[in-house]
Amino acid sequence: MAHPRARFLIVSVLLLGVGWLLAWGIYQRLQDGGKTAEHRAGKQPVPVEVVEIEHGPIEWLRTFTGTLEARAEFVVAPEVGGRLERLNADLADEVTRGQVVAVLDDAEYVQAVARARADLAVARASQAEARSLLEIAERELKRIEQLRERGVISESQRDAAKAEELAKLASMEVTKAQVARAEAELEAARIRLRYTQVAAGWRGGSDRRVVAERYVDEGETVAANTSLLRIVELDPITGVFFVTEREYGRLRHGQEVTLSTDAFPGETFHGVVQRIAPVFRESTRQARVELRVSNPDLRLKPGMFVRATVLLGREEEAVIVPEQALTTRDGRTGVFVVVSQGTSATWREVQPGIRQGERVQVQGEGLDGKVVVLGQQMLDDRTSVRISGEREVASP
Repeated sequence: MAHPRARFLIVSVLLLGVGWLLAWGIYQRLQDGGKTAEHRAGKQPVPVEVVEIEHGPIEWLRTFTGTLEARAEFVVAPEVGGRLERLNADLADEVTRGQVVAVLDDAEYVQAVARARADLAVARASQAEARSLLEIAERELKRIEQLRERGVISESQRDAAKAEELAKLASMEVTKAQVARAEAELEAARIRLRYTQVAAGWRGGSDRRVVAERYVDEGETVAANTSLLRIVELDPITGVFFVTEREYGRLRHGQEVTLSTDAFPGETFHGVVQRIAPVFRESTRQARVELRVSNPDLRLKPGMFVRATVLLGREEEAVIVPEQALTTRDGRTGVFVVVSQGTSATWREVQPGIRQGERVQVQGEGLDGKVVVLGQQMLDDRTSVRISGEREVASP
């Protein structure tokens, strides 16, 4: 009997020990929960870091990625075909308006001019002959009419003389037309001969441009309107980037823009907004913006990538906080402002505005003093806080 009783006592002691351990664990959890609740209720201060709320100017600078394009381009092509005898300009050469940049073999066109000149001479000789015959016919008709008045010549003889005179007059008109046609053909032959001197005759813009591409080599036989050279205008050059609806309304003609490119690190170039597209591309929902960029040294080239920085807005008297201070509660944006001698934080709903780096313009009520930038995740409205560190506001 003693043995079962001892076993019963041992089991009882073990059960009591396990129960005590469970009770102690529950007690500890309740204690921890109470501490968290006390933190949230403000009974125990939450450690936070704060910065001073700024009051002053802020700028909205937006940098867009774009590319450079030639302001204008002109493709040189001959009006006639032939063998390319000489190119007077090559890749990267500078050319002036009206400069002869290519010469075609003109032997065939010289002969065409000579032939047209000979045809004109024949036509003029025929015209002179027809004029002489017309004068003879006119004198004969006059003589016959005088004889008819005296009754010597019959009416039929007078009609025959008149018909002859009209035939010579018609022949005269034909030769006159032949001369006009021969003169036109001679002028056309001369024009085709001049076309063998291919000139860069663009309109508008600068008088000096640069050869961007060469499509043919000397000695090739080209047809009429075959592209020989592409000539572009580089000063000024055009910068292009695209904007969304958010920035579109803040752009205006004549707005100044600062550009930079990896080709010239550390250097900046200046341009102005020249054109703003009146429509958005359906595929991207963006609008094209063109800049006029001064390029007197021709250092900027079409196809280069650029970064265009534009001042889209500026507020002279703004309330500014670090972006890190912005907090969302129940779908609303706000900040925690430290009040009451730095012992509690009050929730203030704000409307963000211009962003400059890590600084944000905010609008709302009661924005003065210091704002929490670290630890706000543990805060509710009017939570007690303990300032453990104070940061300096980052300069723009």
